[in-house]
Amino acid sequence: MIRIHILEGKAFVWNAADVRRLREEHRIVGTLVGALARKPRQNVRLGLPLQLLPEEVRLLAEKGFAALFKNAASQPLRDDKSQDPSALEEVAAYQNEQEESYQEQVRLAAEQRKAVLGTLAERIAQGRAKKRRQEEGDPPAEPAESESSFVLPRQSMMVQLPTERVHPGPEEEVDWHVQSQDWPYAGQEDHEIRYRIFQNLWERGYYVTSGSKFGGDFLVYPGDPMRFHAHYIALCVSKDTPLSLCDVISAGRLGTNVKKTVLLCSVDQDGTAVFTSLQWSGMQ
Repeated sequence: MIRIHILEGKAFVWNAADVRRLREEHRIVGTLVGALARKPRQNVRLGLPLQLLPEEVRLLAEKGFAALFKNAASQPLRDDKSQDPSALEEVAAYQNEQEESYQEQVRLAAEQRKAVLGTLAERIAQGRAKKRRQEEGDPPAEPAESESSFVLPRQSMMVQLPTERVHPGPEEEVDWHVQSQDWPYAGQEDHEIRYRIFQNLWERGYYVTSGSKFGGDFLVYPGDPMRFHAHYIALCVSKDTPLSLCDVISAGRLGTNVKKTVLLCSVDQDGTAVFTSLQWSGMQ
C-alpha cells in the first residue's frame, strides 16, 4: 500500500520506491517539488517529494492502491521531569551517536593531516635548515608533529542530513470521502467534473498530468511523458456553463500553436464523460 501524506490539502509521496511504482505500475506521474540534496540552489532538476493532483490521489484511493495519512496533532511541550522515558532514551542515543561520529572524524582528519605532513617532510626540513643558517647561534629546533596536537572544532564536524524519515511520528488516516481541512475537495462540483474526466482518460490507457503550463486542466499523453509529447490539452467545463466564442477561438488557436488537439470535456448527469475536440483550420 502506497502512503500518501496530506498537508493542508496538498498530497505528497516521500518514498522513492513508491514514486517508481506509481509511474511504472499505475501510470501516475505527479510533479517533483523537492530540492536535490547535492544541488539545493537550483530549480531545473528537482527531487522528492512527489506532489500529486487531487484527482490522482482520489483515483489511487478509489482503486485501493494507496492510503492517505497526515501527521497527528503535536503534543504540547513538557518539562524534562514529565517527559516520556523512551523519548529521553532516544535523545541520549542520538547524542551518543553524534559523539561517536565526532571522534571518528577527529581520527580520520588527524590521519589525513599526518599523511600530508609526511609528503612535505623533505621540504619542511630544507626550510628549517635554511632558517638555521640565516639565524646563527639559535639551537636547532625540531618540533614534533603529533596527532595529539591536532584539534577539530566541533562546529566543523560533518552532520548527516537524511532525506527520508527513518522513524515517522504518529500519523492519522485521512478519509477522502469527507470534506475536511486536510481534504477540502470532497463534494466540490469542479473537483467532481475534473475527476470524472481524469478517470475516463486514465482508464483509456493514457498518461494524464497537470495541464497548467499550456492553459488547460490536463495534458494527455499516449505513453510515458519521458518518451512522448502530449497529444491533447483537456479543458474541463460544466455542461451547463456557456462558453463565449472568443474562449473557443482562443483554445483552438492555442492547441494549433503547440501542435496539440484541444478537448472540451464535460460530464452528463449520469456521470458519462463527453469530449468535443477543437482543431483550428483557418480561412479557406
